Amino acid sequence: MHGFQFVLPAIVVLSSISLSAQSTSAPLTNDASGVLLVANKGEHTLGIVDPEAGLQVATIAEDGTTGHEVVASPDGRFAYVPIYGNSGVGKPGTDGGNIVVIDIAARKIVGNIDFGRGVRPHCAVLGPKDGLLYVTTELDQTISVIDPHTLKIIGTVPTGQPESHMLAISPDGKRGYTANVAPGTVSVLDMEARKTIAIIPVAPVVQRISLSGDGRMAFTSDQTKPRLAVIDTESNKVKAWIPLSAPGYGSAATPDGRWLVVALSSANKVAVVDLSTMKVAHEIDVPAAPQELVVRPDGKVAYVSCDASHKIAAIRTSDWTVENLIDAGAGADGLAWAAGK
Repeated sequence: MHGFQFVLPAIVVLSSISLSAQSTSAPLTNDASGVLLVANKGEHTLGIVDPEAGLQVATIAEDGTTGHEVVASPDGRFAYVPIYGNSGVGKPGTDGGNIVVIDIAARKIVGNIDFGRGVRPHCAVLGPKDGLLYVTTELDQTISVIDPHTLKIIGTVPTGQPESHMLAISPDGKRGYTANVAPGTVSVLDMEARKTIAIIPVAPVVQRISLSGDGRMAFTSDQTKPRLAVIDTESNKVKAWIPLSAPGYGSAATPDGRWLVVALSSANKVAVVDLSTMKVAHEIDVPAAPQELVVRPDGKVAYVSCDASHKIAAIRTSDWTVENLIDAGAGADGLAWAAGK
């Protein structure tokens, strides 16, 4: 993918949401390892974090409803922030209908994708093979497919379930998996044929979803019991349950395939699952309300956003200790890694 060389001011669609950039004086890192992005729900901003300095060095502010999640283009130039609305999943509130495009280095809004109606766009994922942008659009019970060069919606993938909140895509780009919150199911999607191929019953209520590095396992957390579902992506069935000390939330696998890191939001902890034994090997205390996890591409640090405490905990994977606590914005939630130049 080559970024936005085709995006000109004439094709930027203006919406009812006005956005402006607000930056601190701290310089953006030029470190090749990249920068961390965080969706600060409570203050309606996207934060840019210099991970080497351990500082949030800039925010890009939205004047209106709220972005919960963020994804970065593979070249690290652009961030895509779906504007979900001011509610939680399945709860009353405004229904967002656009995705904001941000130039990370310039720290400004450079584009907008307008759905033309409220669809509650939430989780954005870049296709690992085709480079297309896939975004959960909950109210339509679909994944919307977007060409990131033209900012045009070019198709949909039906999920067959309401509240398809989070999405993970297999490493080969062929399969998608959505966590359908209130139905307590996972939809299995054929991303090439753009159709639903299975709906897996999991629990009364589920939250979040992630995949092992090889795509052979999907993980989602039961919200009614402290346990993590392990789905075999070959059979499309729950093959195991991993007991946790509290209900899980976001999760992410390490690049070496050895560990799965799981946020235990109500317990203010992070659990580290050994995927060879399917057991929790470590628990780490973190600030209040851990939400989402992203593991740095080199596998050395796992970052967890901590909603209620305005913090991001940087956890060193070599010994599973908290290396640093980074000040973020209110309601820190969605995280993404943006590659360095």
